[in-house]
Amino acid sequence: MIDVPINSVKGVGDALAANFAEIGITTVSDLLFFFPNRYDNYEIKPLSDLLHDEKVTIQGEVIGEPVVTYFGKRKSRLVLRVQVEYAVVKGIMFNRSFAKKQLQPGDFVTLTGKWDQHRLQITIDQYKKGKVKHDQPIQPVYYAKQTLKSSQIKKVIKQAIDQYSAAIDEILPEQYLEDYKLLSRTKAIQELHFPSSFQTLKHAKRRFVYEELLLFQLKMQLLRKQNRERTKGNNQTFDLSVVHQFVDQLPFVLTKAQQRSLNEILQDMAAPYRMNRLLQGDVGSGKTAVAAISLYASIVAGKQGAIMVPTEILAEQHLDSLRSLFGEKATIVLLTGSVKGKKRKEILTMIEQREADIIVGTHALIQEDVSFANLGTVIVDEQHRFGVNQRKALRDKGIDPDVLFMTATPIPRTLAITSFGDMDVSQIDEMPVGRKPVETYWVKENMLPRLLQFIQKQIDQGYQAYVICPLIEESDKLDIQNAVELYQQLQETFEQNVRVGLLHGRLHNDEKEEVMTAFASNQIQVLVSTTVVEVGVNVPNATVMIIYDAERFGLSQLHQLRGRVGRGDVQSYCILIADPKGDVGKERMRIMTETTNGFALAEQDLQLRGPGDFFGKKQSGLPEFKVADIVQDYRALETARNDAQMIVYDNLLEKDPAYQPLHDYLKQTFKTDGITFD
Repeated sequence: MIDVPINSVKGVGDALAANFAEIGITTVSDLLFFFPNRYDNYEIKPLSDLLHDEKVTIQGEVIGEPVVTYFGKRKSRLVLRVQVEYAVVKGIMFNRSFAKKQLQPGDFVTLTGKWDQHRLQITIDQYKKGKVKHDQPIQPVYYAKQTLKSSQIKKVIKQAIDQYSAAIDEILPEQYLEDYKLLSRTKAIQELHFPSSFQTLKHAKRRFVYEELLLFQLKMQLLRKQNRERTKGNNQTFDLSVVHQFVDQLPFVLTKAQQRSLNEILQDMAAPYRMNRLLQGDVGSGKTAVAAISLYASIVAGKQGAIMVPTEILAEQHLDSLRSLFGEKATIVLLTGSVKGKKRKEILTMIEQREADIIVGTHALIQEDVSFANLGTVIVDEQHRFGVNQRKALRDKGIDPDVLFMTATPIPRTLAITSFGDMDVSQIDEMPVGRKPVETYWVKENMLPRLLQFIQKQIDQGYQAYVICPLIEESDKLDIQNAVELYQQLQETFEQNVRVGLLHGRLHNDEKEEVMTAFASNQIQVLVSTTVVEVGVNVPNATVMIIYDAERFGLSQLHQLRGRVGRGDVQSYCILIADPKGDVGKERMRIMTETTNGFALAEQDLQLRGPGDFFGKKQSGLPEFKVADIVQDYRALETARNDAQMIVYDNLLEKDPAYQPLHDYLKQTFKTDGITFD
């Protein structure tokens, strides 16, 4: 790194240095790593090679007089025709009527602008008379404020490269450059700023894509290693054969994905460090079974297990499913806000005296008077519904208990690697055998009468339905169906034997619980709701999911909603009511009707929406890279992660001299991130 002040560059005085400081450039290193935000292409190519909507440069002879038309206030449109090779190309310029006098029939001109392949038309940004030969057909363009021009930045960077290129240190081991055919750091910097060809520019970008992703993954792996080493863990010792006997007597066979995830969890539990693992799995993929076996391993090790869920009704469902799986093999108790008085005292005593093996509960688990005898494993279901402090409070109830977070929200592998880099991630990415996929249909609103008839038929057979709306109450700004109005409409529409319920975010928690309990017990047959049902209870009897204005939801959210049905052994249906105007909305509906795999959907959602929109820009916690793009460069991300794991866990930074430059660079770069080096 070249940490000398920017005014060390020839031609940079105090005033210019101050201008650079305004955009965060104070050293030569900052300057060299201030890469162009785009490249203009002045290469003259045959018309057949030009790409639609790209910026291009063409040359040809003006045919006939240019025509100017005026519109609006001081606005104009100039049209000229230019003979280029075999064709006549139309050129359009806005608000430059003066060019009519400069461009005469027979003049040879060079035009640069946006190319419309379908119309053989160029919207002109720049024009010059005569043939123009650029020394460098690919021109870098830099983001600049008013005090700085892109041309100034380019000139200063050129001078900096001339002065300091010999001082640019290579940080990657030579073996990596050879194996991945990467340019040297010096060559890549030169090519990014002053590309000699599109091919070398591509290689320069590839070099820094890998470097950026490797450095980020090294940071993640070093943090993970240090966090592990700071915790002793509780080194749960259990007889694996006893655990396997428990698995063998379950009323179902684990899928390969369940088995793989379970093996990863059991290895973590037996290790000397504390487990910190995220278990991802689609709704119905069998996360609870894997969690139950993990809790059983803790019991075999002579310890207790706890599982914390966001709602009481979900806690009760977990209690029922765990008791059916364990039978007499474990004592399982429930601790929620509704458990009070004498009953609560009895349960607290059982927990403290190790009479309770597994404790299922809500936030009540983290209250001060809850004291575990020997907590070995903590499982947090729908972990995103709990704050960091709440998760930590449960973890602190034991002495370094193993922690397993579970989520039914499929997160694309690229984002999981990036966002949960300091956490191990297991994925259950296949469904149990025999489970019927939910049939998904996309219809327009004029189909509503037929849909209501369909729901009535399902109710007549004893089943139930969800109807989802984006808004709670009517809005002037958005012309979309709202839950309150639809609730009233459906009450009037259905027969008297059909009870319609309403659920939305403004209800008190007790009211929500009451509605969901009534729906779960089939006292309510049709539940009109906002997206608060996205995560929650298991109602195997619900077979229909209607989603209003479906185009207003992302793919992942639509899939989560769809996951509320199809939880029994009966065929279920998801009907999307949507009239998307744009191509992205139509594509989203098409994908939903064709794909039921949550992880595949999440990957496509990421492609359509981008990483910031996927998590929400403020909440994403995603790093910002100068060159890399975690969506487009996912293969490089995988490679970088594997390399980083090997480097950190084989301790190559300290042991191997070939990694010394990388070690020194990391030591200097990460000193503010709490990462320590020997």
